[in-house]
Amino acid sequence: MKKAILTLLLVGTTMMNQAQENKLTPISQVTVSGEGKIKVTPDEAVITVGVEYTGTDAKEVKKKNDETVDLVLKTIKSKGIPASDFQTQQVSLYKNYDYQTKKNNYVVSQTIKIHLKDLSKYESVMMDLVNSGINQIQGVEFKSSKMKQFETEARKKAVMDAKMKAEDYVSVLNQKIGKAISISDTTAPSYPQPMYRNVMAKGLEMDAANETLAIGEIEINANVTISFILE
Repeated sequence: MKKAILTLLLVGTTMMNQAQENKLTPISQVTVSGEGKIKVTPDEAVITVGVEYTGTDAKEVKKKNDETVDLVLKTIKSKGIPASDFQTQQVSLYKNYDYQTKKNNYVVSQTIKIHLKDLSKYESVMMDLVNSGINQIQGVEFKSSKMKQFETEARKKAVMDAKMKAEDYVSVLNQKIGKAISISDTTAPSYPQPMYRNVMAKGLEMDAANETLAIGEIEINANVTISFILE
């Protein structure tokens, strides 16, 4: 019985020693980064417009602003844009002292963001918005209705790029890459820059027959870092 127990202890100790050695033995690996880019023609736009008035009477400028915003919102609805696709972003009313006139002025403003899902309506929408009383165009951001699909394609391209890089590195060493042991998404957040910013539209005359929008392309990026085992 004692001999059997001693044998089990020896076997157990040997297995533990082997496990510890395996843990201590570093795994040969290669770590690379990959990038995937997809360029697409946008088919949607997010437009930010504003209304701003200045006057010496807070109630008067607030009333004028409210009347204009009411007309702007009705105009947006008349263009067939659903209520879920436009939203008030900011409302402000503040007192501003004019050192030249030695009087207080009141500035009231409101911005509205519109998700335009049909770019063919852009000229008509913008012309009607200007006619309804907006006096600021704060930005136009281009988007794609298939953004999720393109992001998936970009991620796949990033992984393929990383794999190709790893194969290039190890081929010089007459080795091969094995399975991936870690994958990290290192894609940086995207902050699209508006086409226009703080452009005053007061007195602006727009002709629907003119082309005033350069759509171009938007770039969708994905970045990964992958570690492969060396064989």
